[in-house]
Amino acid sequence: MQHIDFSYHLAPPGQETRRNRQSPLRNPLMDLLQAVRQSGSIAAAAKSVGLSYRHVWGELKRWEQGLGQALIVWEKGQPARLTGFADKLLWAERQAQARLAPQISALQAELEKTFAVAFDPAHQALAIYASHDDALVMLRETAATQSLHLDLRFCGSVDAIRALNEGRCHVAGFHAPWQPDANSLVARTYKPLLKPGQHKLIGFATREQGLMVAAGNPWRLQSLVDVARAKVRYVNRSPGTGTRLLLDQCLEGLGLVASDLMGYAHEENSHTAVAACIAAGQADAGLGIASAAATHGLDFVPLYPERYWLVCLAPALDSEPVKQLRALLGAPAWLAGLQTMAGYTTHNDSGQVQSLRSMLPWWRFKSQRTG
Repeated sequence: MQHIDFSYHLAPPGQETRRNRQSPLRNPLMDLLQAVRQSGSIAAAAKSVGLSYRHVWGELKRWEQGLGQALIVWEKGQPARLTGFADKLLWAERQAQARLAPQISALQAELEKTFAVAFDPAHQALAIYASHDDALVMLRETAATQSLHLDLRFCGSVDAIRALNEGRCHVAGFHAPWQPDANSLVARTYKPLLKPGQHKLIGFATREQGLMVAAGNPWRLQSLVDVARAKVRYVNRSPGTGTRLLLDQCLEGLGLVASDLMGYAHEENSHTAVAACIAAGQADAGLGIASAAATHGLDFVPLYPERYWLVCLAPALDSEPVKQLRALLGAPAWLAGLQTMAGYTTHNDSGQVQSLRSMLPWWRFKSQRTG
């Protein structure tokens, strides 16, 4: 059993480095193995990580000796390639990171909040519980450059709204299909948690949910019906997540039941973890977002456009952090960055306050009496 230690890096103001979203915790060996896999040579791998050939060669040999396993197939005149053990090691590390991404994100946010107080006593902090979303990670990075710390905690959409209602956060993030039916499972789940007049929506983004499948879509999957019919291995999201709600609602509408999906009980806690599972060959398909599929080199079959909203209690709209957040969401620089992410589109209502009644058809005004 290998021993694991953790550390973190502090970057001076103005020298922040863009986080590697696929690997929130960096490991030198895994970085080297990934570089060799992508480049096919030790020299090119060394250049990509900014180290000398001699140093990289020595480090790989040292790791092979320490692990007692060959990592690189060393054949003169042939491209460098990973051994079967190194392939498994790299995939295992990436899978573990994907599964732990929400917890790592929460730890990272807590450290950043603590140090923000030390370095900038006038900083603004905003606690957000939200359904897992890649754009929110980018938003946190962008906000940090403007002295707005987003204490971002990923959880299911249902749990996020409950955290807001219980006073554990200032803003919650959840998603729902475009104009879901008032009697749908999504409506029946969210409606008791949200109160017109009490809760206010803040426009964030539109994204696409669909099937994440292996590169080339070897099973030619185009729908959940195909997944059920082909009996391929499905990987699911956890109960309480918006994606799990979406799946259950779609199964209901298609006349399918949970047992029709082989792997319905196989659960992962984020889009990233589902994508990593498929990329590792442990499953064939799962619902998720296009950006997660792109990160892991998967194909994506778009199926369900949806709106992702931020929601807060009405009094919070006048707080300085929420006003700063809304201004950031409407800024051209942020909107341009969001457009570069796979599967996301923006609207002119980004950062704008919206009422529940105007955006979600679950509440009806009482008809006025006549006569």
